[in-house]
Amino acid sequence: MVLSYERKLRRHKEYKKQICDGKGRIMEKHKHERSTFSGKIGFVLSAAGASVGLGNIWRFPYLAAKYGGGIFLLIYIILALTFGYSMIVAETALGRMTKKSPVGAFGTFGKSKWLSLGGWINAIIPVLIVPYYSVIGGWVIKYLVEYVKGGSQILAEDGYFSAFIADGFSTETCFLFFTLLTLVIIYAGVQNGVERVSKLMMPILVFLSVVIVIYSVTRPGALEGVKYFLIPNIKNFSWMTVVAAMGQMFYSLSIAMGILVTFGSYMKKDVSIEGSTQNVEIFDTAIAMMAGLMIIPAVFAFSGGNPDTLQAGPALMFITIPKVFASMGFGTLVGILFFVLVLCAALTSSIALTESAVSTFQDELKWGRKKATVFVGIIMVVLGSLSSLGYGPLACVSRFIGMQFLDFFDFLTNSVMMPIAAIATCLLISRVVGTKKIEEEVLQEGGTFRRKRIFNFMIQYLCPIFAAIILFSSVANAFGWISM
Repeated sequence: MVLSYERKLRRHKEYKKQICDGKGRIMEKHKHERSTFSGKIGFVLSAAGASVGLGNIWRFPYLAAKYGGGIFLLIYIILALTFGYSMIVAETALGRMTKKSPVGAFGTFGKSKWLSLGGWINAIIPVLIVPYYSVIGGWVIKYLVEYVKGGSQILAEDGYFSAFIADGFSTETCFLFFTLLTLVIIYAGVQNGVERVSKLMMPILVFLSVVIVIYSVTRPGALEGVKYFLIPNIKNFSWMTVVAAMGQMFYSLSIAMGILVTFGSYMKKDVSIEGSTQNVEIFDTAIAMMAGLMIIPAVFAFSGGNPDTLQAGPALMFITIPKVFASMGFGTLVGILFFVLVLCAALTSSIALTESAVSTFQDELKWGRKKATVFVGIIMVVLGSLSSLGYGPLACVSRFIGMQFLDFFDFLTNSVMMPIAAIATCLLISRVVGTKKIEEEVLQEGGTFRRKRIFNFMIQYLCPIFAAIILFSSVANAFGWISM
């Protein structure tokens, strides 16, 4: 018995020594315990779910209509295949290489202040975005419920949306329901929650997109909208077309949100980074195109061919689109299908944002998933309630900051923090990590890197410049210096 006890004690001491003996061994233990996607499909659908969000549906069609239709689409695709591709590869490889969320990934390569700041900016962004994003998700639920109840004509009435968001109780209830739904999925884990829901919702989203596109393009007068959106016309080109396409691609692909670094850390070594990136590119671009075909032809048919009828942001989804559906046949059914689609897009994006935030707290504070999820949930409720009530009970408070809480958080994250985070990532890869290490990570387990030259050139030279342009144009647009 004594000998047995001594053996156990010896083994325990050896185990403690192993996990405390040096940085490398700790990292190996961390790798072993970290959650992973089951394979390529899990990563692609989860990353695509993060990319396909409300920005694809209410921002892309508006910008495409405003900046030349087909020429905007062409420039968007070119940028997605170069700028977007390079940033996705960089963030995914960084995550898989370190097996850490943004703060830890940046910190792995040094302890300088700018590295630490770059990691924290990437990590804080999803923490600030997901609360107000969940508020909008709550609005989607409200509209879906009303369409199911047969209220398509009520939703199309002038002033309905304004009256709804001013009702603090109604907006808060919908927001809390959407938040709870997100947190339940996150609590279930990476494979059982994030991956499983993405595998379910993304095919539904694609199917509904196809159905609504067919409906939209077959409306009387819609063909002109289809031609305008798909056929490039060089006469419609301007440098603002490039700037607008660049900004939309940046937001659409979930670049600089910490999401791709986090999801990359869940990616197995035998999954091709380049192949997965290509699939995400195709998926996101296809959904963006279908969003354009869903909305632009329908609005053209509704307005008699006037692209100026399209509005940006919530006004498009919650004011214009219900009016369009109400004026057409099968308005209630199409409304139900459309808002189910939007709910899927909103939920997959909110899941990705929340997972990135939870992962950061797990990594940096060594918390379990339960504790980290509850903590992020509290943040979501507190900050989200400011945005939810900002158009109603807290409207007077929001006047002190010069804009609504939702608009403020959107400006802070999308216009300021995300471009800065992208610049920090580019500098980390090009000046500290080195493109050679990224190449080695991409080529792991027989992976390919066919666009290596494009990546090296973009990440070292053009990506930081593009991110700086996005930063300037976004801030300039927010202050009214330019119009986007």
